[in-house]
Amino acid sequence: MLAVIPVRDSALPAGAAEAIAECGGRAFIVGSGAAKAASEIEAVDVRVSELGAYAPGAWADAIAPVVASEHVIVLPSSPDGRDLAPRLAHRLARPLLAGAIAVHRGGAAVARYGGLVIEEFGVGEPFVATLQPGVRGIEAGAGSTPAPVVVDVTPTDGRDCEVLEVLPPDAATIDLAEAPRIVAGGAGLADATRFAQLQRIASELDASVGATRVVTDRGWMPHERQIGTTGVVVSPELYIAFGISGAVQHTSGLGTPTHIVSVNVDPYCPMMQLADLAIVSDANAVLDELEARLQPAAR
Repeated sequence: MLAVIPVRDSALPAGAAEAIAECGGRAFIVGSGAAKAASEIEAVDVRVSELGAYAPGAWADAIAPVVASEHVIVLPSSPDGRDLAPRLAHRLARPLLAGAIAVHRGGAAVARYGGLVIEEFGVGEPFVATLQPGVRGIEAGAGSTPAPVVVDVTPTDGRDCEVLEVLPPDAATIDLAEAPRIVAGGAGLADATRFAQLQRIASELDASVGATRVVTDRGWMPHERQIGTTGVVVSPELYIAFGISGAVQHTSGLGTPTHIVSVNVDPYCPMMQLADLAIVSDANAVLDELEARLQPAAR
């Protein structure tokens, strides 16, 4: 098994470490700044290829002959990983198992229907898979990573669309698994209008909006905004929880946020115990005060 990790400007995508761990520490880092990115991973076998500007079709053409001998190829289910994986599978004439939560030589367990169903797929031939970030976790490192082996390949021309512009990520629509800042609401918020308010506040803070399963079950937020075991696994730099008690189904989807702020009337609920800053107050009232202070006239 080999993890193929696409990088841009030396930045490792979400889920890179987990994909490498799933493949027993064998990694092939490809893209721009691949060598520098390789210095930030833990692995036992590392190959790198500098492929220049992101062009998934050309990259797939270039690396397909290099990885053709690998029975299983795993990419992180990051935006670029999801973009490159089907192209690579097509070039290699292999099936693709997308959205896996576990991959092994004989197949993969794949999340379906928004994570409500896990299906086990057995594959009797070589295949390509994408591994969801935040699901597997990684073990503590053991030993140093060897110097990477440079693989010289030349991307082809004319197999990709022309890139006219690369826009910065929009916090309102970015995949929650990739979001650096998240404000989330739970059952402590009064009604659906509070989540419209939460979205306005998130826009001012350049943050994404998340929710608990209770909220998405009520239809106040779409399912793709749900954080937890049956939703999205996140690991932001900042996580602000409004009216979230912290049931294990939710907190197990938090990964390792750098900072957690919790607002709740119950000072002893699990989310308050996890928080770096715990604010004992009604989350609805705090939202009103926060929105008022974020208004341009209040600045």
